[in-house]
Amino acid sequence: MATMVLKTATAIALILALSAPPLAAAAAAAADPPPASWAATVAALERHDGLLPLFVDRAGGRVLVQLPAAGPDGVMARVIHHTALRTGVGSARTGLDRAQTGATRILVFRRIGNRVLAEFENPGYRADAGSVEEQAAARDAFLGSTVWSGAAVATAADGAVLVDLAGFLTRDAHGIVETLKATGQGSLRPVADLSLVDPAAARAFPENVELEARLTFAVDGPGREVARIAPDARLVTLTVHHSFIRLPDAGFVPRPFDPRTGAISTVVTDFSVPLDAPVVRRLVNRFRLVKTDPTAARSTVVDPIVFYVDRAAPEPLRSALVEGAGWWAEAFDRAGFIDAFRVEVLPEGVDPLDARYNVINWVNRATRSWSYGQSVVDPRTGEIVKGSVLLGSLRVRQDMLIFEGLVGADRTGTGAQDDPQRIALDRVRQLSAHEVGHAIGLLHNFAASTQDRSSVMDYPVPVIGITDEGLDFSQAYGIGLGDWDRFAIDWSYGDADSATLQRKAEAGAARLRFVSDSDARVGGDAQPWGSLWDNGSDPVAELAHLMRVRRIALDRFGLGNLPAGSAVNDLRRRLVPVYLYHRYQVDAVAKLVGGIDYGYPVVGDGREAAQAVPAATQRAALAALAATLAPAELDLPEPLLALLEAQQSGEDDPQNDIEVFRGGAGRAFDPGAAVDTAADVTLAALFHPDRVNRLSDAVRRDPDALGTGEVVDRIVAAAFAPAAGRLAGPARRVQARTVLTLAGLLRDDGLSAPSAAVLDDRLSGLSTRLTASRASDPVQRAHDRWLGALLSDRERLDQLLAAERHETPLPPGSPIGAESCWHC
Repeated sequence: MATMVLKTATAIALILALSAPPLAAAAAAAADPPPASWAATVAALERHDGLLPLFVDRAGGRVLVQLPAAGPDGVMARVIHHTALRTGVGSARTGLDRAQTGATRILVFRRIGNRVLAEFENPGYRADAGSVEEQAAARDAFLGSTVWSGAAVATAADGAVLVDLAGFLTRDAHGIVETLKATGQGSLRPVADLSLVDPAAARAFPENVELEARLTFAVDGPGREVARIAPDARLVTLTVHHSFIRLPDAGFVPRPFDPRTGAISTVVTDFSVPLDAPVVRRLVNRFRLVKTDPTAARSTVVDPIVFYVDRAAPEPLRSALVEGAGWWAEAFDRAGFIDAFRVEVLPEGVDPLDARYNVINWVNRATRSWSYGQSVVDPRTGEIVKGSVLLGSLRVRQDMLIFEGLVGADRTGTGAQDDPQRIALDRVRQLSAHEVGHAIGLLHNFAASTQDRSSVMDYPVPVIGITDEGLDFSQAYGIGLGDWDRFAIDWSYGDADSATLQRKAEAGAARLRFVSDSDARVGGDAQPWGSLWDNGSDPVAELAHLMRVRRIALDRFGLGNLPAGSAVNDLRRRLVPVYLYHRYQVDAVAKLVGGIDYGYPVVGDGREAAQAVPAATQRAALAALAATLAPAELDLPEPLLALLEAQQSGEDDPQNDIEVFRGGAGRAFDPGAAVDTAADVTLAALFHPDRVNRLSDAVRRDPDALGTGEVVDRIVAAAFAPAAGRLAGPARRVQARTVLTLAGLLRDDGLSAPSAAVLDDRLSGLSTRLTASRASDPVQRAHDRWLGALLSDRERLDQLLAAERHETPLPPGSPIGAESCWHC
């Protein structure tokens, strides 16, 4: 009996389960009001014809979109969709900037019964050359995303429908909640009655439709950035712009990617390729350029690429942005496209977010941060349909602050070779060209600075000469494009068949260095030519030169580096980039140690084998790095220390607060904190676990190679070299940083066993030597013995390292006038 009841109950449950979906669907359909009369619905509304006709109800706060009749598959329309922020947070940390572009997707409107669905397709997985069945199998095997559905408001006789996209537009399509949570700004919840579509922002054009919504979120536990910026940190509002763009026609020819050319690419998986071809392939991201005479080697084009500079950029910056971005015209002309690229100021009244315009946007934030270039790309083909550049307005001011710190604020406005404003405007021109380079499809090339400024796609540090009169900035920044830029545009855009493209790529790789982000940004990177903010073909010589530049600037640093009327306390902020002026060249030199020169070869181009940096070069680099730890290099002049004690009153300035040395002397300036920070710059670059592991393996492969033990011995010897008088203090700070850095490295999970063994042996020996110190200076003797005892008491040392009490925060450096990611 019990078994029978159980079976009956199971059967009833199964019947209910099977019937639930249609019942639920029926209930949803029943809840939708029947479609109203088309004529009655649109009678009092403003009609805007375009790609998708709009009917705007200003009084009711609605925007109705007309979608064509559904096809046999239920599809009503297919467009490119992306979001952009009309209003930003204004915070460098969050990255949610005005004009920031969101993800680009293929959006499909589909009708099922009386409801319209908005779906994002998944063109990354496909079978382009396959049969209808193959294409369907590839499409159906991978996830899509239905992100919204709504009832048809009215249906026309031809099957067209009106829909209210309010639910689609007011959802968090830009990822605001996730972004603010990830950056520690609190937990956000949408506030439904404060999130509305803005009818006044609705625009329809033949190629695109532009809509907008104001989104308000309640914030639980607002973070520092939100609390500091928002008028009411419990409620934050951003305006999100939506662009719907007509799919490009079939005339665009995708170009296969080549890793040697510096192109940004779109990755697709195509299951219809032959068995001897890779399933995963990359398509170059580029604008469509069609010659008016396709048979001519040089020709004008049907539709030139035009970038517009935001009218919000003030003069003289606006003119500098136009000029710098315009440098790309030369590269396109050399590639055979006449008058194919130009830059203009955005016409008055044009919306910078309109998908028809490529715009260099001028963006304000509370603190300085990155500039970056973005593209709206057709994910099916790699065709760029819109370029968008975001330039931070504080960047030029940071450059001027650095230059005034190097030469003096009284030089500003003189027009001389060392005029900080003149130099900063030269940097803005280069920055404009750099970010537009990303927007037209180019990656960074962080090796360009080692080949006579061969690309604007590197991060440039100014070239500073030294003369009898002082520092010479006459050649601070390059003007115009470099050889790499011309090559990259010719390869990505020039007319060529596959064989010609192959030859061009081989020729370019043979004469031009190229290092992308993935081999340049991590502290332990092996590639010796890929560094940010470095200069010259000889990194070691350049570091020595920059140490001289730094010393000249520090020896005369003082009140003359402040504009008239400035608070003397501002010297603390201006000191940091001068005192740490060598920090990026240190990274470049450290990459020689354990360095491996490799590229991005393809089989058959003769460049397959990587080469270790010669041992002699590595040892020269090690010596140069050790020299940066000398107490005389790290000490600050006594008169300057007296000025740095000046305080500031009033409300805190967030920009100033995060860009000064933080020490342990209360509100007084702590010169030891500056020494700690500079020492950490060198020690962290040199003793990255990846680098140390390569050094250990190098000795295994070549007994004459520079190894971990030799590096540790050289740095310990430099750190513990005798120092007396006022230099003894900085020396002891370097000694402590060296011991703590090596002890922390020994506890790093990424350290290999051979590296750990060598390091443990060296630390044990150092502990014995320091514990037995007989230094004549009692302070030095006590310091030595304290370090020795600390090294021998592993439990105490572990506690100290875990508590992070020894860590000194490194003030922000990048962007000293540049960017942060592959498209920055």
